[in-house]
Amino acid sequence: MNVAYLSILVFSPLLGILALLLVPKANESLIKIVGLLATLPALLMSLVVFFQYRTGASLASFTEEYKWFQFGDPSTLGDLFSIKYELGIDGFSLVMLVLTAILSTLAAIASIYIKKEWKGYFMLFLLLEIGMLGVFAAENLILFFIFFEITLIPTFFLIGKWGYFEKEKAAFSFLIYNGLGSAVLLIVIMVLFARTGTSNIEGLTAIIASDSQHLLLSAGAKMGLLVALLIAFGVKLPIFPLHSWMVRVHVQASPSVVMLHAGILLKIGAYGIIRFGMGIFPDQFQEIAVVIAVLGVVNLLYGAFLALVQIDFKMVLAYSSISHMGIVLIGLGALNEAGIQGAIFQVVSHGLIAALLFFLVGVFYERLQTSNIPNLGGMAKGMPITAGFLLAGAMASLGMPGMSGFVSEFMAFLGLFKEMPILAAVGALGIILTAVYLLRAVLGITYGKTQRDFAGITDIRRAEWIPALVLMGIIVLIGVYPSVLTEPLTSTLETIMLGIGG
Repeated sequence: MNVAYLSILVFSPLLGILALLLVPKANESLIKIVGLLATLPALLMSLVVFFQYRTGASLASFTEEYKWFQFGDPSTLGDLFSIKYELGIDGFSLVMLVLTAILSTLAAIASIYIKKEWKGYFMLFLLLEIGMLGVFAAENLILFFIFFEITLIPTFFLIGKWGYFEKEKAAFSFLIYNGLGSAVLLIVIMVLFARTGTSNIEGLTAIIASDSQHLLLSAGAKMGLLVALLIAFGVKLPIFPLHSWMVRVHVQASPSVVMLHAGILLKIGAYGIIRFGMGIFPDQFQEIAVVIAVLGVVNLLYGAFLALVQIDFKMVLAYSSISHMGIVLIGLGALNEAGIQGAIFQVVSHGLIAALLFFLVGVFYERLQTSNIPNLGGMAKGMPITAGFLLAGAMASLGMPGMSGFVSEFMAFLGLFKEMPILAAVGALGIILTAVYLLRAVLGITYGKTQRDFAGITDIRRAEWIPALVLMGIIVLIGVYPSVLTEPLTSTLETIMLGIGG
């Protein structure tokens, strides 16, 4: 395999940005075509890697490593304090790459709802895709941080320029919270690099694991760094009470941006906690596993209770995201194979389900100019196909068997019931509340009292079929054939379990 394969995959959207520079601003139809086509190379290349891996190919063949720059004299320090350009993937990051590529293409299709300045929009959109792909392909912390920061800039403008009524407030709230999280993450990276001389993730994991005498970092310092990582990525996830910015973004950003935000950007928080928190500091993670599980239950119940009292469907979905991210923490806090596997499944499953539901919000908001539940009553008569997809998406979100949500929630709670049955029983109330608030909202929209005339309102259009069918198809595929994910994740789970002594 070409050693530059991952680099080409990650930076392939750059070709679209360069092409858009040459397209006249007034040629909107060509801009839309170029913007969509620019997402396809990453999608095709990630699928090629995925299917090759499933047929027995080694992911090690995709690893890239080039010297970048070094602090100090290399003749005396060797590779210490050198920073390399390193890309590589394991089963987990491969799944996230594929998820990112799929949602980016579907979100590009969903961008039909954007009304102005298409050229600037798609250039920022493709820059955001580069950052997201790079985050999951980076093999050292400094490169990860650079890609992580790349995601912040275009997201800020995509929210603030192409959002709804309070878009500027939502954009600045996003930037402030995520900027503070980035600052904390940078401090952790600097401390680790200064103490160990490397930013390579695998190297850091080995060094921290072998530092039994605490010569490089004391036990207290390791715990402090883990807590700092939890704060940095907890803002992104988000963990209560670091969540208020996310609600604003989900309500004010355009549907295509929210598809990527809920589907991928929030998941970077979970990815960071699993890959760096649990991966680099497994012993310290075990010490606070109960706290992680408690935070997960708090997230689950808090989000569910607030979703229950909302009358705006966007708000329901925003608090539902907070609630469902609690399931990720519950699975990680269980510290067993079932729980961790459930947490990773939830990362992928919620990414797909949230993207589907927010896309459908965009479909009916485009026509009716509202997401207020009472004002949408009777949609099953006026827009039956959209209403059907909405009901199916809600069933997936509340964990209906045969869909991806059931698999992830079942495994996460199975893991927690094995270790902390009382806490798991309390958390199970959140699953009941999820069914209540989703059915209340969706049934109110589809079969509630009709408040408006749907005459002349078109149902789901031809271009809108593609995201709805693809997302629904993958959700059902994972639900009925979970091995499509369990097989790629096997090596990752084995590595995690070895780290925590499982």
